[in-house]
Amino acid sequence: MKFTIPRDVLLPSLQTVNGVIERRHTLPILSNILVTIDPSGISITGTDMEVELISMISQDMSDHVELTLPARKLLDICRALPEGAELKFSFDKDRVTLTSGRSRFVLATLPASDFPNTEIASAVAVFDIPQRLLKALLADTMFAMAQQDVRYYLNGLLLEVDKGLLRAVATDGHRLALKELPVAIEVDEPVPVIIPRKGVTELARLLDESDEMANAQISQNHIRINLKDLQFTSKLIDGRFPDYERVIPRPSEKPIIADREALRQSLNRASILSNEKYKGIRLVLEKDNLKAIAHNPDQEEAEEELGVEYAGAPLEIGFNVSYLLDALNTLKTDRVHISINDPSSSCLLLPSEEAGCKYVVMPMRL
Repeated sequence: MKFTIPRDVLLPSLQTVNGVIERRHTLPILSNILVTIDPSGISITGTDMEVELISMISQDMSDHVELTLPARKLLDICRALPEGAELKFSFDKDRVTLTSGRSRFVLATLPASDFPNTEIASAVAVFDIPQRLLKALLADTMFAMAQQDVRYYLNGLLLEVDKGLLRAVATDGHRLALKELPVAIEVDEPVPVIIPRKGVTELARLLDESDEMANAQISQNHIRINLKDLQFTSKLIDGRFPDYERVIPRPSEKPIIADREALRQSLNRASILSNEKYKGIRLVLEKDNLKAIAHNPDQEEAEEELGVEYAGAPLEIGFNVSYLLDALNTLKTDRVHISINDPSSSCLLLPSEEAGCKYVVMPMRL
């Protein structure tokens, strides 16, 4: 079996699929990609058993064959060849010979029958959404996911599919991010699923800022997103996500209203002298005034003062400044509304305009 393909056509697919392949695997087959050739074209599949990516290349082919090739080596070969090069593949038993100009490479293969196949059950929810909206939904919440928490269900993002609404929630137990989007979805009852961290980061990487539609299919154990020439499938985390609505404080009747960028810069400067491990910062609130004070074990101190709109009682409260900065970096509005009801309650950050976002940061003792 022989076929020829331009290097500039094959390389983008290899780069995309290699994103999910781990460098070290106990199963050798997972270091390979599955190449499926049929008359409609070529499909390239990579998986780590949790996330699967299939990239499709439209090209007239005469044969039908499946083989696996070492993913990283093939990618490195394609990268090293010059732009405009033609790649000629010939397949014989357990070897593939790749020639391009005066270059020749012989690669070992593994049986295609050993490659894991991701079968998903019938979908319980199906909807279409512009890629840019789904990308923004993930980007505005994924930063709050936990990393390697023993509460495994926090190491991912909750996606709730409801009638006419799509909601994403992430929390690591110290802060929470929530965003809602109106989407044309028809479901009989809400469908909550938890997408693992790797699936979320990989999907956010694949989506672009266009209005091209992404087709989402959610089954009991998987989520599948179909893009133009790409199919993304991820396993779901089997667990019960915390009751996030219970930890979202009610908006204060007398919130702090601040210029988002000015506040972000003030907190950023103060954080320079905060404790490197705990990143604690103390906020001192008085009428129309906010002070951010940071200390560290070397007895160094930073103080930032900022004019804000605030008509509540004087208040002093501590936070992890990194959590506040993550929320302020994610918000897009010029002004931010911050609700702090008392020195022991969580802080609620809201955009000044309706954007469907809510960010909660728990206080810390300093």
